[in-house]
Amino acid sequence: MAPLAPHEKVFVDSEFAEDENHGELGCDECHGGDPNEPDWKKAHKGVVKDPSYPDASEACGVCHEEIAENYKTNLHISLAPKNKIVGMRANPDKSVCKKVDGAVEGHCKECHSSCGQCHISRPEAAEGGLMEGHLFQKRPPMDQVCTVCHSSRVGNEFLGKNKGIPPDIHKEKKYFKCTKCHKADEMHGDGEDYANRYEVKNGPKCVDCHEKIYDAKAENAKNHWIHKDQVSCRVCHSQPYLNCSTCHAGSFKSQSIDFKIGLNPLKSKDRPEKFVTLRHIPVDQDTFKSVVKNGLTNFDKLPNWKLATPHNIRRQTPQNKTCNACHGNNKLFLQKKDVKKKYLKANKNVMVPTDLIPKKRQNE
Repeated sequence: MAPLAPHEKVFVDSEFAEDENHGELGCDECHGGDPNEPDWKKAHKGVVKDPSYPDASEACGVCHEEIAENYKTNLHISLAPKNKIVGMRANPDKSVCKKVDGAVEGHCKECHSSCGQCHISRPEAAEGGLMEGHLFQKRPPMDQVCTVCHSSRVGNEFLGKNKGIPPDIHKEKKYFKCTKCHKADEMHGDGEDYANRYEVKNGPKCVDCHEKIYDAKAENAKNHWIHKDQVSCRVCHSQPYLNCSTCHAGSFKSQSIDFKIGLNPLKSKDRPEKFVTLRHIPVDQDTFKSVVKNGLTNFDKLPNWKLATPHNIRRQTPQNKTCNACHGNNKLFLQKKDVKKKYLKANKNVMVPTDLIPKKRQNE
């Protein structure tokens, strides 16, 4: 997305004064500064660009108290899962770990969000700037907020921007926006400190809308029952998606479009499936080598082929056209030969042994 022109970034629409909720507030009530000072330099002393980050309680929280209470555990602001995952992989030596934390702070936290960066301005990842002259957006516009940060994976998949891969059926047929599935209570957090986004209790599930797929008279009910709790919906209904080979602090390496089924690394009561789609994420043993040597000595504690929920759903896909399009089709499954030697130990629990790959159906 092209950045806004300098004047567009700071232009405040006169309609803002007519906003029934915010129009009566003076600029200084949120941003600070001194509106009674005639010297503009002195008037702007102490002005805060984004009063909702890193603490929204003094600005947004005055009225939106419940939302502000959960602010610090909001995954968009805290980036808690990223910190925890890096921490699990990091060298336990305190001096080394401190440098890794500094690298995370300097590189990985650049994409945090805030109340303001969703509802008033573009995210800093798009160089900021007021979206609609400071008019508050109750539902953040997908193209100026959501896909700015979630572009290379979610955005491009959903919109069909990956060459040769059609858009998500929910975009093509219904033109869903992100907020159709990802509601405000999920986005604002519920006060719990989650280990990853898949633990979020009020996150969307396919059956929230497709609640009748298991009904006896439903189309394909038999297929859905056979595969229930065995494979995730995306194993059958996703298309090839972006996989990032590796990334080092400050530099990006390579990527590819692929589709891989693997063993579920986050199996639980809520996610009982044996087989799920996996995505190669941009991390390896040397990710922070430009900052500190041997920063991720515990790299093998977690896989870098992770559970993925690609946003490129289609009713019919190459792997579900027939039973044997998937059964016995070894190239779809993440195997030892697909994983670089230096990553084998980290991914031992998600790779699919040959004897676990579903056999071809002889009667097809």
